[in-house]
Amino acid sequence: MAEHEPEAFRTSARDWLDENLPASLRGAPDAVSEAVSGAGPLPPDVAVWKQRMADQGWGVPTWPREYGGAGLTPAQARMVVEEMGRLGAGNPIAGIGSAMLGPTLLESGTDDQKRRHLPPIARGELRWCEGYSEPGAGSDLASLQTRCEDHGDHWRVTGQKIWTSQAQFADWCFCLVRTDTTKKQGGISFVLIDMRQSGVEVRPIRLIDGRAPFCETFFTEARVEKTDMVGALNGGWDIGKRLLQHERGSQGGNRTAGVNRSLPELARDYIGADTRGRLADSDLRGRLAQHMIDAEAHALTIHRLAAERRAGGAMTSVMKISSTRIGQQRSELALEIMGSRGLGWEGDGFSAEELSAVQGWLWGKATTIAGGSFEIQNNVISKRILGLPEMLPSPSWGGTADAKHRQGGGV
Repeated sequence: MAEHEPEAFRTSARDWLDENLPASLRGAPDAVSEAVSGAGPLPPDVAVWKQRMADQGWGVPTWPREYGGAGLTPAQARMVVEEMGRLGAGNPIAGIGSAMLGPTLLESGTDDQKRRHLPPIARGELRWCEGYSEPGAGSDLASLQTRCEDHGDHWRVTGQKIWTSQAQFADWCFCLVRTDTTKKQGGISFVLIDMRQSGVEVRPIRLIDGRAPFCETFFTEARVEKTDMVGALNGGWDIGKRLLQHERGSQGGNRTAGVNRSLPELARDYIGADTRGRLADSDLRGRLAQHMIDAEAHALTIHRLAAERRAGGAMTSVMKISSTRIGQQRSELALEIMGSRGLGWEGDGFSAEELSAVQGWLWGKATTIAGGSFEIQNNVISKRILGLPEMLPSPSWGGTADAKHRQGGGV
């Protein structure tokens, strides 16, 4: 890229966004996210915005054009994201399909799988969910028991998954299943399951914040076409781990607390300024400044890793932990700034922003677990980045075999 080209591209991206983003959606990324992740028809402006982004290929900007992307370089894609952030524009194509399955298929899918599955993801036409965790297989994911059996011209899947995000709305599920009971990791395959069939039952799980983003999912001889196994038979464990890296990488950006405004702006409205124009609460002022420094350091680290092409691998665990901590801290600060106004759950006595802040704070607690718990991420960092040895067995854990079981299954 020539020296003058980056800013020329940024200018063109800014002009396109200024012209095409509906005014009602400026500064309202949560409204876009909620609209595209829920049920029912999209609001008119969201539908228009989604179509424009799909036509431009900017929902998945680095994907090849033949699969619905824009073919942008990582540097150009970052500029698009930054300019969208400037306007507070939500990505109506963003989701499990674009952030997790799509990059995995680009790396490991067949040409047929890419042609069939990637363009609908890039246009936001189909929704995906993730079938990984089971009631008896969470951190030790490799102990999963959902069976996938060969029935000649197709596979049949029977078992239960838990915490399947957005499964009640999903058209398809990418799923880790057991195709060999004699091996642990070596007996797992990666398949794509059509959720719109009689062999699939979904039960939403209502959470503390009143929403039901997760579900129990039951498969009873659900049909999977032979062309919808990704990778080799019994070769799904490595593909599944690679997908988790994409998931953690997508969680590397700062997450909001349900409040779209900046924290300093929020603080000025709720707390006020002293005679020198500073926030009146000096203790909060210092902690708010430290949070902003941490958030900026996190963002700069993302840019540095991308420039050094080291954004994948175990570094996704580092950035996932950093992002989660910053997002949770932002949520705590937002509620502290609002004071008693940050205690609202429902009712006309609170503004929509105040209610959203509380819901965002509650939801943020789950981010410590989503995409791999802090404990699992710390294990990944200690082994793959720091090169530390695994923890020695402790008699209090029940001996060597039990210790290995507790340590061995995490991804």
